[in-house]
Amino acid sequence: MAVQRVDKKFVDISLSFKRHPVTNDIITIRDENAIKTSIKNLIFTNQGERFFDPLIGSNIRSYLFELGTSETIIGLEDTIKQVLRNYEPRIEITKVESVFDEDENACAVKLTYNIIGSEVTPQNLNFILKENKS
Repeated sequence: MAVQRVDKKFVDISLSFKRHPVTNDIITIRDENAIKTSIKNLIFTNQGERFFDPLIGSNIRSYLFELGTSETIIGLEDTIKQVLRNYEPRIEITKVESVFDEDENACAVKLTYNIIGSEVTPQNLNFILKENKS
């Protein structure tokens, strides 16, 4: 008898805390979107921002004020890998690439990863780190 593989399903609550119009429950996000949201939250959280676990986060914005040298790029990529290895066990990182734009004081990052226990294609997440002008 052949064993059929079943993909894992992932469900997280939406951090908007909006209510579902029919069930009145908090809206959930599922599968790839849940994981992408989690990854972004981990990367953009500074250490100390979460009271229940002050070690969560990457302090990644501090790299924006460094020169775009190869050491800075390696440090930035290692920081991303480390926070995701420590706090997002649902993924396996395959590649992190970053390119600094010193004129704009920004950095473009491309993250490629596989979802563990799922047969979906490798996922890509692209984002730009830049100074908050508020």
